[in-house]
Amino acid sequence: MKKDLVEALTAASNAPGTQLAHAALVIASIEYPRLVPEPYLTQLDAMGAAAATFVRQRVQDTGDGSTLCCVRALNTYLFQEQGFTGNERYEDPRNSCLNEVLEHRTGIPITLSLVYMETARRAGLHIDGINFPGHFLVRCPDVGKRATSGLLIDPFHGGALLSEHDCRVLLQKHVGSEIAFSKSLLAPATRKEIIVRMLLNLKRIYVHMRSFPQARTVTELLVALTPSALSELRDRGLLAYHLNDVTGALRDLQTYLKLSSMSEMDKEAREEHDQIWEHVKTLRRRVAALN
Repeated sequence: MKKDLVEALTAASNAPGTQLAHAALVIASIEYPRLVPEPYLTQLDAMGAAAATFVRQRVQDTGDGSTLCCVRALNTYLFQEQGFTGNERYEDPRNSCLNEVLEHRTGIPITLSLVYMETARRAGLHIDGINFPGHFLVRCPDVGKRATSGLLIDPFHGGALLSEHDCRVLLQKHVGSEIAFSKSLLAPATRKEIIVRMLLNLKRIYVHMRSFPQARTVTELLVALTPSALSELRDRGLLAYHLNDVTGALRDLQTYLKLSSMSEMDKEAREEHDQIWEHVKTLRRRVAALN
């Protein structure tokens, strides 16, 4: 099962184009193992066609073909006609699953943004995702201008158009003083970056719920997509430890200790390193007791 998911997500992440729906539905199958993706892809296709018609009609009625007019028309279609709305139950894994978001018309910032991007793409509008800390956003870029220009949009709040000041306030609200505002925070996100963020959200939720088997599956996907991320190797090992998979835990944690020791560590990293070393010693004693 895990191998199939890894292969499916890797294929969806590397497919031509910018589509995200296939990858998002692979991720949703962790929570819904029997999920069939085709009906949801068909629904998105229908929404994109309807949105295209809605936007064309708005442009025809107003004589305004500007980016702003098109975005406002798309917002009207998605948030008034279709009724999509933000859901603050961030700890519910269903709000991270595209199938649930499409069925119930509600989700967290990144899943609503995904619906926004996928509908817009099908309607002929280019929308970039923005990996903004604490709250995923999207942008409709100005054609021919720098990547950080264009309309900043918050699908979680009904497609609200944001200024740079609004983004500063949003950053302060979600992360406080941990991260200083920079325009680089508003750079377009790659498809892989978006998929990884979705997985990290889901891993955090499952760990919080102590749903360790699902959290481990998510971590398998993260290791496959970001093989150089030692933190994911560490977490896969720790989850194996909690699930009493001695072999898997030893493999990952010993590899993590070896690789992490090759770089300089601050006090916090050293303490973590020592703690994991204690786990490894415990696992080795358990293995020795079985021999």
